[in-house]
Amino acid sequence: MHKVYYGYETFLADTKQLTKKIEWEFDAIIAIARGGLSLAHLLGEYYDLRAVYSINTIGYDDTQKLDSVKVFNPPQLQDARSVLIVDDIVDSGDTLVEVLKVLGEAYPHVTFKTASLFYKKSAKIAPNWYVKEAEAWIEFFWVEDIKRKT
Repeated sequence: MHKVYYGYETFLADTKQLTKKIEWEFDAIIAIARGGLSLAHLLGEYYDLRAVYSINTIGYDDTQKLDSVKVFNPPQLQDARSVLIVDDIVDSGDTLVEVLKVLGEAYPHVTFKTASLFYKKSAKIAPNWYVKEAEAWIEFFWVEDIKRKT
């Protein structure tokens, strides 16, 4: 499997590029944990938005894709009207489909839109906004740098 390292400086530049693409007002951000947490944090700072939440999913065991995606710990969104859901990558699209399903059923009054840093064209769903197409396995700095031995 071909792997590409994705460093912090590139992450900052791509996050800025993503903010230029998002032309939509939202009152909350939901990170798909864990991959979307760093992006949601930076977007919360950029938009000066404190309503930054997360939702948990399990769809991979390391690099092995699981048969189904588990979604749990959805945030409380009773006061929200428009929510941006973010993740690091939309790979197969299974995670995003399941998250949208769970949140849509729980909060039918909320409009959800999605953004990611990477998107694979073969995914079953496309995010509303993304920065790059993924053509290899992405080794994100928030995973690789912490695992490196000194």
